[in-house]
Amino acid sequence: MKVLERLDPEFLRLIENNGEFAFADGALPTRFKLLIAMVLDASVGAVQGVKSLAQAAIQAGATREEVREALRVAQYVSGVGSAYTAGQALKEIF
Repeated sequence: MKVLERLDPEFLRLIENNGEFAFADGALPTRFKLLIAMVLDASVGAVQGVKSLAQAAIQAGATREEVREALRVAQYVSGVGSAYTAGQALKEIF
């Protein structure tokens, strides 16, 4: 994101504001939205995304059990690759 900050700070602000909008508490609490994003990243192999979103979800109140169950859904929908991605991402967290 540092590159975007230098290249187009206005675009970066738009991205940041979009994240604030997407993850704001609403019908779904922030922790659930972060867990959804985490499993989406797991399904596409984004190790760093899974790690940072899991940490954010935990900070927002997600439990170990919620992280575990969300990852079960990712594996069911996307296959075992999401489990390998999650394993790499979460080894320093749990």
